[in-house]
Amino acid sequence: MSTLAYVGLAEMDAGVIAFALASVVMALGFTFYSGAMEAWLVDALAATGYRGVLDRVFARGSQVTGSAMLVGTIGGGFLGQIDLSIPYVLRSALLVAVFVVAFLVMHDVGFTPRSVPAGQLPAEIARNARAGVAFGWGQRPLRLLMLASFLQLGFLSWAFYASQPYLLDLLESDAVWVVGVVAAAIALSTIVGNQVVSVASQRCGRRTTLLLIAGAVQTGAAIVLGVAGSFWIALPALLLVTAGLGVTSPVRQAYLHQLVPSEQRATVVSFDSMVSGAGGVGAQVGLGALGEARSVASAFVVGGLATAGAIPLFAAVRRIGGRADEIAGSRGGVESSCPHGLPAVATVDAVAIDELEPAIAARA
Repeated sequence: MSTLAYVGLAEMDAGVIAFALASVVMALGFTFYSGAMEAWLVDALAATGYRGVLDRVFARGSQVTGSAMLVGTIGGGFLGQIDLSIPYVLRSALLVAVFVVAFLVMHDVGFTPRSVPAGQLPAEIARNARAGVAFGWGQRPLRLLMLASFLQLGFLSWAFYASQPYLLDLLESDAVWVVGVVAAAIALSTIVGNQVVSVASQRCGRRTTLLLIAGAVQTGAAIVLGVAGSFWIALPALLLVTAGLGVTSPVRQAYLHQLVPSEQRATVVSFDSMVSGAGGVGAQVGLGALGEARSVASAFVVGGLATAGAIPLFAAVRRIGGRADEIAGSRGGVESSCPHGLPAVATVDAVAIDELEPAIAARA
């Protein structure tokens, strides 16, 4: 509905406030969807006996998303040349088709929903929200990862949009097709980053190793992007930043799901998405103001330096250790000491929500 709202608001010549409200509705929908979708996937994998590593699953999913983004960028650009409303209408039709398929095919596997009377619904929502925050923010490694995401994804949410006019300025061109090529290259770079995770997850190792390396590469490339005076230097730097995102996203997702029980999975993932979104709001306001007052290049440098704050956070997660940090790859070797199969959250060793209630109530 919010996608079609863009078309309707454009026809009505509505102001920026109306478009902003439509964007807020769309963002809320994505936040709820992302949590429920990931929870459904992990529960279903555990229930059907999957014993592989989650990193590879999330990486493959991200590759599909990147491929769809690539097709959508090229196809949407072509259709937009005919009429700017066509891509939005087509997107709405595709979302309706996805809803129908999901309604008919996707069923809860590995998760038993509880019946809640309508009168108890507000209290139940508050109860699960408190439990979700306790299982997410209340666990130190997840709190550290959320803070790192606040910095990294906050910068990236601004950089994605700011990079397009910035690169055009460096190229001294206003050719629209260049923007399409850059967007397609970004999609390909994230797919490459996802493939790095797929390959790395075949062997035993630690998730924080990938997070630390990718975080350092992202920070360095973001700074280079700001100081580069050439399009041909800035573009590869941008692609390194987005390739790093292709590495960190599936690894973070897999780590999170090692520590969160099934009942709180969707809430914690949505809370994590909310923290990242808050970083995006702050970055777009702060870096946008800096770019306006000084230059976009200086905003890239400052944003890149800010992402450096994620590196000590990843290092702190590494010091905590634990099974959630271990990748049990299929090629680790028979004599390898790393555990094989889907770790304990598929069989999650976590405190039940009913046992957690007194602690939650004490915090409230």
